Amino acid sequence: MKRKSFSEMECPIAQTLEVVGEWWTPLLLREVLIHERTKFDEIQKALGIAPTVLANRLNTLVSHGLLERSRYTNNPERFEYVPTASARDFRPVLDELARWGRKWTKSSEERSSS
Repeated sequence: MKRKSFSEMECPIAQTLEVVGEWWTPLLLREVLIHERTKFDEIQKALGIAPTVLANRLNTLVSHGLLERSRYTNNPERFEYVPTASARDFRPVLDELARWGRKWTKSSEERSSS
């Protein structure tokens, strides 16, 4: 199912969601920024994400300037995904999502009751 595009909305939140609003994207950025997993196979294994979905998400983040592809081997040709200043500026958003999740989600209730 194709989601609605927010590209025509002037709201900065809508514009941000246009880039990072797909539900795998914050998790992918977590892997790159927090866990320092920059290679396709590392990210794919950590998330259990389908390779085609991961490739699409990585391409989107590259095209929007959050990640840069950097070749780390020629034969076979392999790339890693290096965070840009734009991605590093997104880190506090991830930190705040984690803080909120620890406080308000079901998993936080389970931790506090054990």
